[in-house]
Amino acid sequence: MSEVLLSLDGVSRVFGDEVKVYALRDVSLEIRAGDLLSIVGPSGSGKSTLLGLLGVLDLPTSGAVRIRGTDMAELGDAERSSMRGDSIGFVFQQFHLIPHLTALGNVETALLYRGLSAGERRSRAMGALEQVGLGNRYGHTPIQLSGGEQQRVAIARAIVTDPLMVLADEPTGALDSQNASKVMDIFADLQSPDRAICVVTHDLQVAARTERRITMLDGGIVADERLGDQVEVS
Repeated sequence: MSEVLLSLDGVSRVFGDEVKVYALRDVSLEIRAGDLLSIVGPSGSGKSTLLGLLGVLDLPTSGAVRIRGTDMAELGDAERSSMRGDSIGFVFQQFHLIPHLTALGNVETALLYRGLSAGERRSRAMGALEQVGLGNRYGHTPIQLSGGEQQRVAIARAIVTDPLMVLADEPTGALDSQNASKVMDIFADLQSPDRAICVVTHDLQVAARTERRITMLDGGIVADERLGDQVEVS
């Protein structure tokens, strides 16, 4: 079987002191190299909390979040930040591009402080833009790009560091159906035996484009579907 890149083991996330609210309760999950998966569920099901833990933006109240077997709670803030930067590329619904930078410049920002020369940063950023079909738009600023193109720049920025996992939060939410389909085509093309791609979405049509679908409800995983065969989670 392929390598487990990221795992949650009996994870709960509780908010509040006097009145405790369980956003997640005893969730276990493995994301493996080669996965193209989606996480779906209604508002309040725990998707956002799970996203924060998968992205190592938050730590669980109990249980363990591990990247390649390393428990994130055992690392200091600087080590955890470094692990997150090396291992995870983020794509968001709002593109978060810097308005005065070109597409190339925006992608290059992910490579700052990595000890690369300006030429190396430029070369790698161009390669990432070409991967998403925007090599010819490298000199355009966000205002000169369509919404779909802006999201593709954001995807290029996420993959330029060659992360273990791309974590996309509602990446098609601000796009029309045609551009949403193009974005999912890109994610399918980016899938590789060494990388996992995880899409958090409310759109079941988007989720249908993935090979594995995780359904959440009331802070837990209630179903894990792969290749049409549904596995119920007790």
